[in-house]
Amino acid sequence: MRIEFSESIETDLEAIAEYIARDNPRRAVTFLQDIRAELQRIGDGPLRYQLRPELGDDARLGVVGRYVILFRVAQDVVYVERIVQGNRQLTNLFQ
Repeated sequence: MRIEFSESIETDLEAIAEYIARDNPRRAVTFLQDIRAELQRIGDGPLRYQLRPELGDDARLGVVGRYVILFRVAQDVVYVERIVQGNRQLTNLFQ
């Protein structure tokens, strides 16, 4: 499926990379690669991910370490809304 990203994704990825790079610049690079790999898996089979109605209509999420990729599926498009730490209040991010 085609993947489309919200305007927040670039900022989310920059913040994740900067945070991880404080302690381990190499891991920041490999972690972003891990996120890209999960995005590829989501694009290949988004319906394998469980619906999360407590987060919003048609909400689904993928997990990479302590981070989550919040997305929706509509027709043949995956809409990636946010990539954030999983311990955040996720319901406020998916509206």
